[in-house]
Amino acid sequence: MKIGYVRVSTQEQNTIRQEVMLRELGVDKIFIDKASGKNADRPELKRMMNYVRKGDTVIVESISRFARNTRDLLELVEQLTAKEVEFVSKKEAIDTTTPTGKFMLTVFAAVAELEREYILQRQREGIVIAKQQGKYRGRPAKEYPDFDRIAARWRRGEISAVQAMQQLGMSKTRFYERVKRISR
Repeated sequence: MKIGYVRVSTQEQNTIRQEVMLRELGVDKIFIDKASGKNADRPELKRMMNYVRKGDTVIVESISRFARNTRDLLELVEQLTAKEVEFVSKKEAIDTTTPTGKFMLTVFAAVAELEREYILQRQREGIVIAKQQGKYRGRPAKEYPDFDRIAARWRRGEISAVQAMQQLGMSKTRFYERVKRISR
């Protein structure tokens, strides 16, 4: 059975391009994660790893969609190999059924990890420069126009903290931080 794995970093990103490519390759089942690839703790990846059986082939669009660092990539491929499952990365033309494919997998994984580190380094350097120039102030604070009114109802005991958070669409941490800030 051909199993496809798709990953994008955020809920807002689109998976269609990867899904179309996998369908064109004749995959039978696709697992989709909308989560950072910084580690292998992703729900659909775990489901896929439990789902695959001897003789299956896992196909991904590129290594970076499967894992972001060499260690995670090699551990995941090792788990697949132990189950006698093949791994194919379309972009890098890697097929782990061959010794050359296994070697190339290791090389490409290291290069992908290095590039990711370069991107993060350039991003940090850019933010420092932008801050020095007064152009970067971070993400603007989210507005909660009804906060004072709803927080007052909570303080008077008319509603619970959970109800206040739900009405405002705030997390527990953000709610209590804001309450503390206003109480000062």
